[in-house]
Amino acid sequence: MLHIAASRDALWRSGLVSARLIRSALSACALGSLLSGCGQIGGGSRLGGAPSEAPLSAPTTAVQSRPLTGAAQPGAIGSGPVKVALILPLTQNGGPSSVGQSLRNAAELAYADAGSNDLTILVKDDRSTPDGARDATQAAIGDGAELILGPLFAADLRESAKVAKAADKPVIGFSTDTASASRGVYLLSFLIESYVDRIVDYAAAHGKKSFAALVPENDYGNVALAEYQQAAARLGVRVEAIERYKPGAPAEAVARIAAALPRIDALFIPDSADDMAAVAGALTANGIDNGKVQILGTGLWTDPRVVKLPPLQGAWVSAPEGAGFAGFAGRYRAKFGNDPARIATLSYDAVSLAAALSHGQPGQRFSQDALTNASGFNGADGVFRFRADGPNDRGLAVLQIGGGSTTVLSPAPRSFTGSPSGI
Repeated sequence: MLHIAASRDALWRSGLVSARLIRSALSACALGSLLSGCGQIGGGSRLGGAPSEAPLSAPTTAVQSRPLTGAAQPGAIGSGPVKVALILPLTQNGGPSSVGQSLRNAAELAYADAGSNDLTILVKDDRSTPDGARDATQAAIGDGAELILGPLFAADLRESAKVAKAADKPVIGFSTDTASASRGVYLLSFLIESYVDRIVDYAAAHGKKSFAALVPENDYGNVALAEYQQAAARLGVRVEAIERYKPGAPAEAVARIAAALPRIDALFIPDSADDMAAVAGALTANGIDNGKVQILGTGLWTDPRVVKLPPLQGAWVSAPEGAGFAGFAGRYRAKFGNDPARIATLSYDAVSLAAALSHGQPGQRFSQDALTNASGFNGADGVFRFRADGPNDRGLAVLQIGGGSTTVLSPAPRSFTGSPSGI
């Protein structure tokens, strides 16, 4: 169940107040006043509750899903008076989508976990296309939806957002493409930029002063590199070398990094689990491991294939802590008999948030003030909050790879301090 942070001293000391408590509180005060003035307001967008150092990502383009025996069905979950839409890729290329099915199942689980609530969730299939997303959003608004949850893919989200904005309805999308975010169009996903900021901040706080980057020539690499350079400039650390390579072919770039080893003490590699075996082979061939330079990665490396790779033993990775997802996955398996997609928590948290806010006053329950509550919300993967300009802040941990698994070096924060950026 999702929790909403409150500013009262007793609740703040206990962490995050439950959605059920908020629902009871709403009988005495409006949601806007309950959530106003939350958190320790100050400059910047720092996270509190951490030590003093300052496939997890939803895709931005269509992905192929394994075949299913039948497609998840559109329709409604619940029968409350407050309607929200859930726009999902239930089908793709004319066939059923396992990702869409998992996201729908997670919404059902969230609805059940929320207990008594006022929601009707209008589930619509966007057919994994922009046109489908536009049609689904139009239909949902015509059916009375006050809030749009989804879509998943960036191009689909952009089309959905056009329709929703014209009708003055907010959107909580699942894409990782920050270009699709704007005022009124919020991203719940794990953003590449958040991964990069967390790991670079941690490395700099732990004495790393001279950085290098080994970056694939793809969209993920481009976004990660841009944020990496901004983070380095903000922190005042040197970037001694940046080498790019075609995905799956890192050998020449790694050799050039090896030549720069005497000048660097941290090496950032924002590559995917699928391609890290090739990168690891090139690192080994060039004698690069964590004994010579601290290797840094993102949450994409929490994959079992990656944590077993020899040159990555000792690497530092920014990622959500695993306990929240493990608990969610256990409940999901008990209800549906199979494992959820890793991104299913996006649907779960979106529905949980909508359920918690649904008891607010009409016209205010999904307002910008409610959705951009500075103290944020605690979901299956930890604390998060929406920025006014659309992206999010998330509480991420720093993990260390070792022995085929990961251990927590720096816990994810449990609360926010300061106001979000983008205001």
